[in-house]
Amino acid sequence: MDKTRKMPAARRLDRPDTLGDRIYDALRRRLQRTPLGPDERLVDIEVAAAYGTSRMPARDALLRLVNEGYLVGSTRGFVAPTLTPEDVRDIFEVRRLLEPAAIASVAADIDAAAVKELAQALARARRAAAKDDDEEMTQANMDFRQAWLGRVRNQRLAGTIARFVDHVQTVRRRTLVSAETRQVVLKGLTGLHDALVERDAAQARKRMERFMADAQSAYFAGQAAHAAQVQAQAQAEPPAPAKREPARPARPTPRGARAEPVGAR
Repeated sequence: MDKTRKMPAARRLDRPDTLGDRIYDALRRRLQRTPLGPDERLVDIEVAAAYGTSRMPARDALLRLVNEGYLVGSTRGFVAPTLTPEDVRDIFEVRRLLEPAAIASVAADIDAAAVKELAQALARARRAAAKDDDEEMTQANMDFRQAWLGRVRNQRLAGTIARFVDHVQTVRRRTLVSAETRQVVLKGLTGLHDALVERDAAQARKRMERFMADAQSAYFAGQAAHAAQVQAQAQAEPPAPAKREPARPARPTPRGARAEPVGAR
């Protein structure tokens, strides 16, 4: 009688990166730096041509980005998801649950390399605030987050946080146009930097909670200000002139009939 041979315990083989994995990583980094605009889309055939590969790896990468919330499939390709105010609130809620605990977990183990990266990112943020440069502030914010998030030992936790942060990348870029919001970000980064450099886990947690609350308030305040500005502009614009219809030609009087004088009826 045949018996199934039991396999001895063996070390799991590392799966090498596939072409689809590499395309996914490249696209994700691209979306982190420059999110798709409302009228932009990604098409699997065009992505495949750009990376010099067949359609299947490109499509696999795009579908993976859809599964993780970076993109949404449409009949004309893959587009950025549209976030409602409720979506943004949900994302902030998840971040408030995860990020304070995550940053507290690394505070005690911050090394010299991390201190240097945090200081460089904070200096970049200060320069951006001084120059009123929202694009530079966005990059500084990303550098700062990566400096501490890259030290989180729980990689599943770090990956989850990174994805939720990326989902509001378009939102963040829109809000950082405001000078007031840039000051909120700079103040938050400064507090987090000081807590991490002092290796104070309790303060790091507390300041991240405050930073998340301030960021959410700044976002919705910016949205309200933008809506008010749009409404004010719409009310200030003069109404479009009414379209005048061309006068109808008079009906000819039949031969032999007398024209009826005006006001005869």
